[in-house]
Amino acid sequence: MAEAEVDRISFLPLEIKLSILSRLRIKHAVRTSVLARSWRHIWTHLSCLRLNSEQDPLGDTCNTPNFCNFHVVSPSWVQRAHRLVSSLRGPLSCVEVQSLLDLLLQKGGVKTLDLLFHNDPGKIHLPCFPSLQVLRLSKCHVALPSRFRGFHRLETLSMHTVRISNDDLNLLLSTSNNLTSLMVSGCVALGNLLSVNLSLPLLRHLEFEINGIVKSLSVVSSPCLEHAEIKLSRKDYSSQNLARMMLQLVTSVAMVSSLKLDFGVLKCLSLVALPFNFSIPRLRFLMFYLDVNAMDRRVYDAFFWLLRSMPFLEELEVELERDDDYDQADRVAILMGELLVKKHDGFACLERTVTSVTINMDTLDVIASIACIHFFLLNAKGLKLLKIGYFSGGDLMPSFIEELQKAELPCRMIISIGRGSAVPVFSITVDR
Repeated sequence: MAEAEVDRISFLPLEIKLSILSRLRIKHAVRTSVLARSWRHIWTHLSCLRLNSEQDPLGDTCNTPNFCNFHVVSPSWVQRAHRLVSSLRGPLSCVEVQSLLDLLLQKGGVKTLDLLFHNDPGKIHLPCFPSLQVLRLSKCHVALPSRFRGFHRLETLSMHTVRISNDDLNLLLSTSNNLTSLMVSGCVALGNLLSVNLSLPLLRHLEFEINGIVKSLSVVSSPCLEHAEIKLSRKDYSSQNLARMMLQLVTSVAMVSSLKLDFGVLKCLSLVALPFNFSIPRLRFLMFYLDVNAMDRRVYDAFFWLLRSMPFLEELEVELERDDDYDQADRVAILMGELLVKKHDGFACLERTVTSVTINMDTLDVIASIACIHFFLLNAKGLKLLKIGYFSGGDLMPSFIEELQKAELPCRMIISIGRGSAVPVFSITVDR
């Protein structure tokens, strides 16, 4: 054979061949077994199997794969899996997914399982993979087998727009004692409303979206919890039951050092009798999402009292949203001026520990900016950095810039427009 015709690729180390195969779709990787004996069944050593629920799940145009970590040594398993992935056409069906999961269960060793669909393929029964460490589910209908004993090694669970019964969800959570990260959003309950009590001894990261099907949610016992993010996707915030649940939930995560709350949570808390009688002593970072147009005096009071419950807060980040066409914009601006542009008492964190404040806005809003600047400059005595960023907007008014530059600021201030891009359209830094 001429030098130019030598098959040098076939003599590469296994690791390099696996690297080549990992860049191919699963069907193409399987078909490399016909190239040469040295390539036969190499695809079965890949750390992940990629399938997709789009129209052409095995084509080169798919960009949203599903992953199943596995390692195959059984020739019979290889043949069955080969037949399965070679026969797939169009969107994945429930039967095909279930067949694949059953094959993986027989093999064992699955550590990561991602089932991410664009369209719900139908009910899928999750086998009890004993080695599973990461489980991500999206846009699917899942159920647990009748003798489910739990994923005892599961560390990360992510569920987005998943249909599941209340019993199955609680069984899944209660039998995952090694869980360290839990993310739940947009889930749909089957039969009853979701009622969840979390008792996860190793849980460190929690993200939970409360929608219309969540009846109750509380963190009963998770002493290791460090970060919590709570979202409320319901449009009706006037329910007293919802307000009490929200207060109980915020109280139950009082051990965290990092907390993110959206505007719906604050709106609910504004319905609770003030002042709040709880404290979050370990909290160091707080992030709020606020709808300026929907703010009223009770919401401001809830915001102030929540800050008072965080005596050792160090970093505060606020995301402000505002609709310029809102017909009550003038009323909101007056209210912001009355409540923010003055000295407040009782903020232990602002008086002693807060050193960094970041305020982000969708569009340039000079009135809201001035109100926020005045509030933090008047009340945050130890503030070292104040950052205000806008995703979009015109140039800052020259008079506004001049006033900032002439002011004797007690901290460094950075104002930028176009914070969503790599290079801001405009940026100004005012040093003390």
